[in-house]
Amino acid sequence: MDQASASTSASEPKPVEAVEDTTQDNKEQGEATEVAVAGTKRHSEAATEENKASNKKRESSSRDVDAPDAKPFGGRILTDEADVFKQNAWDHAPWGEEQEQHALKEIARQNLDPVPQELVEAYHAEAAANWNKFYSKNENRFFKDRHWLRIEFPELFQVVEADAGEKNVMEIGCGAGNTMFPMLLESKNPKLFVYACDFSKTAVEVVKHNRAYDPTRGKAFVWDLASDDIPPEVEPESMDVLVLIFVLSALHPDKWDKAMSNLFKLLKPGGLIVFRDYGRYDMAQLRFKKNRLLSDNFYVRGDGTRVYFFDSEEIVKLFGSKFTIEQNAVDRRLIVNRLRKVKMYRVWLQGKFRKPMAGEAPAAPAATTLKTTGPSSSSTTASNSSNAEEAAAVEEEATLDTSLSLDTPADSPFGCSTTGTPVVTSGLILPSTHTEEEAL
Repeated sequence: MDQASASTSASEPKPVEAVEDTTQDNKEQGEATEVAVAGTKRHSEAATEENKASNKKRESSSRDVDAPDAKPFGGRILTDEADVFKQNAWDHAPWGEEQEQHALKEIARQNLDPVPQELVEAYHAEAAANWNKFYSKNENRFFKDRHWLRIEFPELFQVVEADAGEKNVMEIGCGAGNTMFPMLLESKNPKLFVYACDFSKTAVEVVKHNRAYDPTRGKAFVWDLASDDIPPEVEPESMDVLVLIFVLSALHPDKWDKAMSNLFKLLKPGGLIVFRDYGRYDMAQLRFKKNRLLSDNFYVRGDGTRVYFFDSEEIVKLFGSKFTIEQNAVDRRLIVNRLRKVKMYRVWLQGKFRKPMAGEAPAAPAATTLKTTGPSSSSTTASNSSNAEEAAAVEEEATLDTSLSLDTPADSPFGCSTTGTPVVTSGLILPSTHTEEEAL
């Protein structure tokens, strides 16, 4: 994807500190296995069937960024703090002063030791090579069935119905085909065709070698979302739905405008983009060590792949000028390690953006999708204020809403790395950064 980007995860050059980081990660993974197995056995034996059922994600856990009083959609709501360790994950976790101060402290720490300037350009230049290394190493082990797609994006599965008619869907940053194959598996629509593209040629080969790959029902090819034009494999304005899941965060920020232009050109009038990505102050952002910060909110992982953490106002600015914003939501979750009595927070942003019909301008978004109740930063402005006085008031009243939320598998008390090994950090068993977005 730089779309070093448009993959689902990460890879790149390996300076000494990156190798050291990887070694430490492997050590942590080994420690995690022992802790995870012991903890899982103990709690699974103690859990009742009712409690197991309560851990399942059955409803959307996303809601508009400025609808704090709206009834939460997620079904795992913590109403009594005494119950926090009774299950593994809770939706719509509140973000308080303690969490905010911790986040600001971690960001300040990272700013003291950014990536050395002489390595920054190397990380950017080697994006494609690193994605290829990642998929060469992991092959189809990186495939994760995104069982949560139907819950969060039911529109995707309207096109698989037998009477849906001719429909074209394009998964951008397809990785191992994490959206393509589940859709085709469920499809009863003989006129559905799914395109899958990725910045990594190795990822595309992984898709093509999947036993479920059928050239009569789908087509996989290499393409960079930040390219100068749309891919030759597709016609302009031919896509009904574009899938953009954990893709935009892998792009360099100076490529975002080109990406928006390509998305607009690909989509039919009235077509839809479904979007999900990392939110500001997500746990994955705060746990980065020194020499990982490339620029504001933009990081390089231990394997050299890059990731950006958005706030909701940035999403409005990116998509709002070309598309009607139908959803601009935050998915916040608290995940707990019941064995060690540790709590951690995650946040993802989710959106649905529709291309206006020919000759029409984007419709005004709902009020609940506009205001970002988050801290001010160099990339966050009160763009919806009519004057400086109003902007100052908005900033003064803002409270941090980009709470972290954790996506752990509903049927597992811990996430897994790309090798199937849990990762431990500060007593919490965490998913690997390459698969955490799948653990919903």
